[in-house]
Amino acid sequence: MGVVELAGGNVPRFRVDRLDVWVHPDRSAMGAAAARDAANSIRGAIAARGGARLIFASAPSQQELLTALATDASIDWRRVVAFHMDEYVGISQEHPASFSRFLRERLPLGDATFHQLRGDASDPEMERRRYAALLEAEPIDLCCLGIGENGHLAFNEPATADFADRERVRIVELDEASREQQVHDGCFAEVAMVPTHAVTLTIPALLRAGTLVCVVPGPAKAPAVRRALTGAVESACPASVLRTHAHGTLHIDRAAAALLEAPG
Repeated sequence: MGVVELAGGNVPRFRVDRLDVWVHPDRSAMGAAAARDAANSIRGAIAARGGARLIFASAPSQQELLTALATDASIDWRRVVAFHMDEYVGISQEHPASFSRFLRERLPLGDATFHQLRGDASDPEMERRRYAALLEAEPIDLCCLGIGENGHLAFNEPATADFADRERVRIVELDEASREQQVHDGCFAEVAMVPTHAVTLTIPALLRAGTLVCVVPGPAKAPAVRRALTGAVESACPASVLRTHAHGTLHIDRAAAALLEAPG
């Protein structure tokens, strides 16, 4: 692991291996800064190629980022093609906990250009293949993501994440910690209500994006942030792979950074 302290003005900034890390005073500042990074990437892709292909995480941790992006008048959402990184097996797109619904309610995405996973598809394997083909059709410009309490990325769990996965989309069994997090986040009333399986983009599918903007707030994420930034780059902590991406930025608030030691 290589840690380099960088000049960040009033916001502490450092680099771990290839990953730039910004520590913000609160969630609002964190979301605004991450949205600026994401908007720059979106505008750049539209200017260069006439459109932008994006992947979004669907979680309460992303709320500030999504709100700032949705209200950014400089983004031409008509030129955006969007994907979401996971969905529960067995629930419809209208279910209150559906990840596609979460994004539809927060971003000005067009029905024709927001590719949605169908969690209630009669043939999950066929749905997995359909979504993988859409992802592979053209390059992905930007992936906006978070880190789970157990260090997962999307639903690539510590027990099963594969950094060299040849598939772009998989059907996976959810770790108990991930199911419990959905209750902590208020998405389900109790663990028994959380689906046991999900369709998820794989680690290589996420890393294919030209730019990564990762947003991680709150004290519950502090242990995962510490392990991702200070431990080995290994599948036991899927989020550690962020340190290998050439154009990745991690935005955290002070609560999420609470277990980190100051670089230097």
